[in-house]
Amino acid sequence: MAVYVQRQLDRQPERTYVIEGDADGYWKLAQSLVHGEPYSIYTPPRRVLRMPGFPLFLAGAMSVVGEDHFRVRLILALSGVVACFVVYLLGKELANETIGLIAAALTAVSPVMAGFSVLFLSETLFAVTMLISLWVLVKLSKVPFRVEDQFQGRLWSVLAGISLAAAFYVRPSWLLMLPLVVFILLLSAKEHRTAALTRGLLMIVGFSVMLVPWVYRNYQVTGHFVPTTLWAGPSLYDGLNPRATGDSDMTFFDQENVLNKMSEYEMNQHYTKRAVEYAQQHPGHVFELMGAKLLRYWKPWPNAPQFKSFWMMAAVSVLFIPVVLFAVYGAWVSRDQYLLLLITVGPIVYFSLIHLVFVSSLRYRLPAEYSLYILSAVGFYQVCFSSRKRKELKPE
Repeated sequence: MAVYVQRQLDRQPERTYVIEGDADGYWKLAQSLVHGEPYSIYTPPRRVLRMPGFPLFLAGAMSVVGEDHFRVRLILALSGVVACFVVYLLGKELANETIGLIAAALTAVSPVMAGFSVLFLSETLFAVTMLISLWVLVKLSKVPFRVEDQFQGRLWSVLAGISLAAAFYVRPSWLLMLPLVVFILLLSAKEHRTAALTRGLLMIVGFSVMLVPWVYRNYQVTGHFVPTTLWAGPSLYDGLNPRATGDSDMTFFDQENVLNKMSEYEMNQHYTKRAVEYAQQHPGHVFELMGAKLLRYWKPWPNAPQFKSFWMMAAVSVLFIPVVLFAVYGAWVSRDQYLLLLITVGPIVYFSLIHLVFVSSLRYRLPAEYSLYILSAVGFYQVCFSSRKRKELKPE
């Protein structure tokens, strides 16, 4: 896949990346890290534009193979392999080894996942870190609230916080998962609320400690507490403005050029305020946009114009539609397996809700598809094997 993508780009001298804007930004940030330069791009400098997780990963690849696009793509392809392996581990933990193997195989043959794994975009690395955090949470959920298991429970709680933070460093939208996990932990603990509260607090501590370097660095360059990035405001306005359609159109940012008269922090506040005000004044349009964004998120084929060829749309749809159908059946036969449903369906619903507000596309759904494939594997196995074996392989 890396060879194919690079050959296609080499035949188009005017193009450097498949998806230009984001990829170019990540590449330049990675170069700044490799060369020991300030973590910023553009003029005026944007110092808190992106979370550092993916640029750090790219920089690591560059330090090994150099700043050559093709060689770096080969390193990125390994992240896709790791994603398949973590899908296997998560499927095995949630159900059994057979389900894990089927889910990993489905992931491996997905043309979209294979294609995105070699692009200079954060989707695949985020999927890996997200899956690891889900795997740690499943391991934590299986530790009983007993005195003899107290140390193990606390250790997995800290690891859960750390793994959630690792995913957050790649994609800031994962931030809300921490309070959701703590809430679910307390809700499900019943007569063990005190022990569950301890685990939740340790999770928050692990997450917060991981966040300290980024928050401190941001305070140094902006003078403000910034736990995420200063691109959230423009991103929010991109999804909530008079010309919004559900697709991304950041031309307003270059046209208005507000960074010439305000700081990066003030710019973020400015666009956040405008987006909120527009939503309050035009609830009808906001509701209409929610429908458009929902459709874009769940559409089986890509929304982007560069992926509108019949064969590309068919290749994506021919796998995604059966995956969803098998997942629906898997959810039905596993309707009493709450942990399985929460881990496999939760992420894709979580991002679907977030992108009712922000702009939406297949890209934002993709990382959450990895865990959904585990539920698809359950449905696939139940359809393809005998009743006797279905009982044997029912997720535990």
